[in-house]
Amino acid sequence: MGMGREVRHSIAKRAAQEIMDGMIVNLGIGIPTLVADYIGDKAVMFHAENGVLGTGPSPIKGEENPNLCNAGGFPITTVKGAAYFDSATAFALIRRGLLDMTILGALEVSEQGDLANWIVPGKRVPGMGGALELAQKAKKVIVLMNQTDKNGHSKIVKECKLPVTAKACVDMVITDMAVFTISDQQLVLEEVFAPFCVEDVLAKTNASVVITNKLLKGDIK
Repeated sequence: MGMGREVRHSIAKRAAQEIMDGMIVNLGIGIPTLVADYIGDKAVMFHAENGVLGTGPSPIKGEENPNLCNAGGFPITTVKGAAYFDSATAFALIRRGLLDMTILGALEVSEQGDLANWIVPGKRVPGMGGALELAQKAKKVIVLMNQTDKNGHSKIVKECKLPVTAKACVDMVITDMAVFTISDQQLVLEEVFAPFCVEDVLAKTNASVVITNKLLKGDIK
């Protein structure tokens, strides 16, 4: 089953809490694009691989500028101080390690932080895009995704079965059920979203999970 609009926005809103003033952040296609709508008055420069630094919230319907889009081809706005450049320069910013954070989607994430997010074998895709460079070079990598796939299988796994984009690169995973961090290749359950409980999350996580003391004590609902 697909993820409802309200849940998608809730995940994006939680991800926005990880963004601090002064950051340069890249947003991937899908749920990550919604994050720009929830940063409030933080001074953030959003980066797009097609050559923009300083993208803003989604435009109001009917006020889209056909010349302004993100790497996924969706309409964007820009903020004061935004810059435009060619794709080579956009990728140079990534490869130099100048991005503070990338927020992207995934097909699978392993308990060691390996990321698979660019292809399902046998299915046609336009290409990897910036996924490989972003996953390897951004200072912090956050994944936003469903806890399970359409068949109910966990997307957080012991080892990725799909082709890996980059190994041991993911720092945080935010799903429709919970927030996980990955440190020293160890998966840690940090938060559980209502109406779920810890047991619900563990039942839908096909990986070894460490539970924070706060959750064990019931301090976080």
